[in-house]
Amino acid sequence: MYHMTKASVRDLRYEFKKIELLLRQGEEVQITKRRRVIARLVPENAQSHPQLPNFRARIRAIYGDKVLAVSGADLVSEDRNRS
Repeated sequence: MYHMTKASVRDLRYEFKKIELLLRQGEEVQITKRRRVIARLVPENAQSHPQLPNFRARIRAIYGDKVLAVSGADLVSEDRNRS
């Protein structure tokens, strides 16, 4: 993983050319406001889609082929109608 650089909102406004150069070099830039990170700038070509876990396989590993009597959707629906 490459080093992540920080830049303030003020830097974005007055020093954007430097930040743009970092982005062109493949650097990820954290944007801060009052020393707190509020956003990340990621170079377009460096973005990769994260691999999502296979939730269906996890559920099958836990419960097998067992069918539950009440689904999660039914429980949520009942809870919403309880007010």
